Parts: sequence; structure tokens; C-alpha cells
Amino acid sequence: MRRKNLTLTLILIFTCATFYFWIPGEQSPHSMRRILMPETDDTLVKLEGEIQVERKATQKLVHKLETLIQKNWEQQKLNDKQHQALVVNSKEADELKKRKLEQLLSHPSSAIAVLVFACNRVTVTRCLDQLIKYRPDPALFPIIVSQDCQHEPTARAIQGYGDQIYHVQQPDQSDIQVPPKEKKFKGYFKIARHYGWALNQTFNMFHFNNVVIIEDDLDVSPDIFEYFLGTLPLLQADPTLWCVSAWNDNGKISLVDKTAHETVYRTDLFPGLG
Repeated sequence: MRRKNLTLTLILIFTCATFYFWIPGEQSPHSMRRILMPETDDTLVKLEGEIQVERKATQKLVHKLETLIQKNWEQQKLNDKQHQALVVNSKEADELKKRKLEQLLSHPSSAIAVLVFACNRVTVTRCLDQLIKYRPDPALFPIIVSQDCQHEPTARAIQGYGDQIYHVQQPDQSDIQVPPKEKKFKGYFKIARHYGWALNQTFNMFHFNNVVIIEDDLDVSPDIFEYFLGTLPLLQADPTLWCVSAWNDNGKISLVDKTAHETVYRTDLFPGLG
């Protein structure tokens, strides 16, 4: 009987041990996930990594946006300052132009306007430097620079002379319709328009009685003003004289007498150059 009870006891112990070691008990959610759902766990880890990447990218975009907003704000402040400076400069320019116009209109009746025609040559400064250097009296020979073409670099070069000259700009920049056979001469039509406008300004708006016309690519001689002062009485006394010119198409050394300082020539050929 004891042997039978011992056998039953051993069988019971073996059964309990087998159940304990081989039948899984209650598992934690994490361990269950690791045991039952390994693929899902990898997907979550991957998704978490992607979220981190996106977050960093978003932070970079936000930083760029903040930088752009800051730069835009600084640029706007700079633009406002520049606009204020332009307004001030514009007012100063208007005051200067007004003062120069008043000075020009108050010229003596004996004054001779020096009308310089310019367009798009910044080298007009060479001509202006010579005129300013050689003129004996700014009040007697006020310089008016009439500019066509609206070429900004040339305009700045002219305006750089300040009170020494008066700068005007031909306003009509529209195209000129010419006959087809005269198309190659369109430039001369524009020059003629410029001449007509500038001379009208000089005589009718600025009220000069006499004018010396200079083109922007001319070199003038040191005695140019003396020459025109000396010949002006001839022009005023003889109604059959149309103009006095300092240009001579035949003015080469071999064709002129350099010792004949008092000699002038009358001609019926209008000197179109100079």
C-alpha cells in the first residue's frame, strides 16, 4: 500500500513540474508583443525613426522661414531708409534745379548761351571741361546742356557739374515715322527734332538773344569765346548774315594762313558740321 501511494505521489510531482516548465504562464504586454508580434514591433520602430527625420526636416524649414522673414524685414527697413533718402535727395535736386533756373533766367541781356547738344556719350565731360576752363565769365557765357536719348550714365555725368551748367532733357522720345526711302536718315530726323526743341527753349523760354551751339564730341580752342565775342557785332550789324561758325571744312594747316588772325571768310555754304 505504501509503495502504491509513493508511486502516485511521484506521478503527481512529475505532472506539476511538467505543467510549470512547459506551459507558458501570463506574459507582460511587452513580452507578448516581442513573442507574438515581432514584425509589428519593427514597423513601429521604423515609423518612429521616420517621424524623427520629418521632425528635423520641419525644424530646418521653420528655421529657414524665420531667417527669410528676418531678412525680408531688414530689407524692408533698408528700402524705407533708401526711399527717405531718395525723397530728401529729390527735394534737394528740385531746389538745386529751381535755383539754377532762376540764375539762368536772371542773365544779363548781353549774355550768350552756350548750348551743348548731348545724347548718349559720357565723354561729353571732355567738351564741358574745356568750355568751363576757357570761358572768361560764367555769367556772360552760361552753359546749357540739352540731352536727348535719356541715357542715364550721360545724365549723371552732366549733373555732376552742379551749378556750373544747366541741364535740360528733350522729353519727346517717341519714334519718328519716315518714308521708306529715307529710313537710313531717321537719326537725322531725331537730331533735327532735338535741335528744334532745344533752340526753342533757349530763345523762347530762357530768353537769350544769342547762342553758341556746341556738339558733345567737339574739342574747342582756347580762343573760342574771344572769337564769338569778336564776330558778334558783325552778325548783329548785317541782316544778311545768318550765323557765325568756328568750323572750317577746309581748315587744314596747308590751306589756312596762321598769321592772318584778323581774317574771316564769308560763305554761302552752311557748315553743317560742328
